[in-house]
Amino acid sequence: MPSDSPDGAGLRYAYKASLIGSAHQFELTEQGMSWRIAGRTGLWDYADIAAVRLSYRPVSMQSRRFRADIEKAGGGRLAVFSTSWQTAALMAPQDQDYRAFIIGLHARMAKAGSRAHLAGGLHPRLYAAAIVVVALLAVAMAGLLLRSIVSGAWAGALFLAGFAALFAWQVGGFITRNRPRTYTFDDVPKALLP
Repeated sequence: MPSDSPDGAGLRYAYKASLIGSAHQFELTEQGMSWRIAGRTGLWDYADIAAVRLSYRPVSMQSRRFRADIEKAGGGRLAVFSTSWQTAALMAPQDQDYRAFIIGLHARMAKAGSRAHLAGGLHPRLYAAAIVVVALLAVAMAGLLLRSIVSGAWAGALFLAGFAALFAWQVGGFITRNRPRTYTFDDVPKALLP
């Protein structure tokens, strides 16, 4: 949960990646991005951050889940999620806190003169594979729908039409939000933030 402390310390954000284990903690300080994960700690200078990739990653327990992958020059990668596990059946969103942390990170990187590669959505090859799979499923569903209409199975046709609408709503949002793109520090994509 982010907070700006009055003693001059930076913006803080924490989330639980799983039910077991400690929270992943991050802080934006004057020296850089400080992190603590599973007993390990580090401090990355903002200018040493080589890449940031934002994406939309829904799961069954939380349909509004976002992810930031942060890579350091010379090696090292951290993942920051917008949700935190609360119980075995509850994943709590931290929308405002996550947004504030990601926007703050970008602002501090820009101020430090970072030349990081800023990307949004899925990697282009993975996105292309997802489009192919979705297209194949759409063709298969259209074929089944046409067959049920021709054979007069109206209940089957209605079921397939409903399933196709649900599929388009769920998968369509994932595909459109995760379209590969690059962005600038001043124009963080709103579709990839809660």
